[in-house]
Amino acid sequence: MFDLPRPKRRALLLGGLASLAAPALRAQPAWPERPIRWIVNFPPGGAADILSRILSEWFGTKLGQPIVVENRPGAGGMVGSDLLAKARGDQHLVMISNAASHGIGPVLYANVPYDPVADFTHIHLVGTFPSVLAVGPGVTAPDLAAFLAQARAKPGEMNYGSGGNGTMNHLIGQLLARAAGVELTHVPYRGSAPAMTDVMGGQIPALMESLPTALPNLRAGRLRPIATSEAQRSPALPDVPTFAEAGFPAVASTNWFGFSAAAGIPAGVKARWEEEMGKAMASPEIAEKFGRIGVRPGTLGAEAYTAMIRAELAKWREVIRAGNIKVD
Repeated sequence: MFDLPRPKRRALLLGGLASLAAPALRAQPAWPERPIRWIVNFPPGGAADILSRILSEWFGTKLGQPIVVENRPGAGGMVGSDLLAKARGDQHLVMISNAASHGIGPVLYANVPYDPVADFTHIHLVGTFPSVLAVGPGVTAPDLAAFLAQARAKPGEMNYGSGGNGTMNHLIGQLLARAAGVELTHVPYRGSAPAMTDVMGGQIPALMESLPTALPNLRAGRLRPIATSEAQRSPALPDVPTFAEAGFPAVASTNWFGFSAAAGIPAGVKARWEEEMGKAMASPEIAEKFGRIGVRPGTLGAEAYTAMIRAELAKWREVIRAGNIKVD
């Protein structure tokens, strides 16, 4: 029986395996192979929309396919989130996840249609920033103490607006009311823009708003900031004290937005997104654009960002339970 020398047998075997594997390798499509849909689960003009458009422009030049931004607002960000949750395995659908849709809403509402961790592939923290309590032109209170004194003098008449029920801004207002022992009536709007319009027009006296959204009107003098929500002052508003400085450390909260894809996507696509998002967050260009709107770029990758979401769910579950906070 004819027998090949061992080295030659090995070479033929490896060559045969390679030829069998080659068609499978060639069959793997390049990613992305079509435009990417980027879901914004809040209306145009809010922080989620601003950050999404900055990043979609960046990625549109890096991935070789256009990024199509779609605003799918509703139910405190849960409508858009549910769209992604139901698209398991879709490699061309992503979203900006956030405190409302993945930290507060799932523990505030009774029938959330998705699991905020299991139904997503969380990729990277995008940015953090404070919320700001701002008042309109008709409010004479020069600072937070005077604002709260006016609220005590007229119980139930000091309203504050926000971009919707179940948002971080809604909850921070409730934390402040409880910590100060005053009644602040929450007025939910369908997005940040109409809330700010009503405050500037005098329909309501105040609003709690994300800094990136409020900053243009604050700088223009159409809104006046009274306090911010993080433990330290924001570099974008260095003269505005924090709630903690005013004696309310329990109100200290950081607003956050992240980047998430559908559950069940290939590991290679997840790794590519994490790599590209890490590059974006380390980019001086993105840092400069974020800095203009008071946002710090995120530094947490997939594992750490997913762990952060779990921690935020636990935190807000306890806050909501302890305060018996209900949606309006």
